[in-house]
Amino acid sequence: MRLNHDDILVGRIVTRREALALMGVSAAALLAGRPAWAALPDANRAPSCVVRPAQTRGPFFVEETLNRSDIRADPSTGEMKAGVPLRLTFNVSRINSAGCAALADAQIDVWHCDAEGRYSDVRDFVSSTVGQKFLRGYQMTSAGGSAEFVTVYPGWYDGRAVHIHFKIRTASSSGQRYEFASQLYFDDTLTDRVHAVAPYASHGRRTIRNAGDALFRHGGEQLLLNPTQDAQGYAANFDIGLQIT
Repeated sequence: MRLNHDDILVGRIVTRREALALMGVSAAALLAGRPAWAALPDANRAPSCVVRPAQTRGPFFVEETLNRSDIRADPSTGEMKAGVPLRLTFNVSRINSAGCAALADAQIDVWHCDAEGRYSDVRDFVSSTVGQKFLRGYQMTSAGGSAEFVTVYPGWYDGRAVHIHFKIRTASSSGQRYEFASQLYFDDTLTDRVHAVAPYASHGRRTIRNAGDALFRHGGEQLLLNPTQDAQGYAANFDIGLQIT
């Protein structure tokens, strides 16, 4: 797969002090080194209010309108993409002058390559997957701002570190459409371990690690996932706050 990407869009991280000041949280909570909501039950836990860097959506986004949580299969054939299972949960919040709150009813699109480095429904100089729709889909965030996807650990292709694309779409308080696109990355050591087994191993050794990826160098450290092993494979949570006026 060859790389042709759009211009990089880089945001910034809101510091803990800024986030707490935005919500009017006391200095005592800040000095304690934890958010004021840390002691609340999970059901009532406030969002993280962490602003992440935006990055290009890349050339391989396709508007498939596939509303589904499990994105592993090609819906036309039912064939499941092979790979180590990955359960990915987004926790999305809205940040504005009034504070920070869970963002409900936002559309989150996710797409990435398979173990062989191929995206679905695209044509490049090597092959075509037009008509196939594996490893693509969207979900709407719940009242608590969360949306979960079941997929597989991504493979690699020339020119890029291992990554997952995502896009969040919603409306501002004035009714204007808001769109945020970025990418998720993985620790190189974990990727080495995953890619050493089938079906990844047959694709060969990847050519780019995080430090060598042009996009990762622009905020990738703030977009790293921290997956943990579960009974099926890996699970990861990603908290993100969007500054929507």
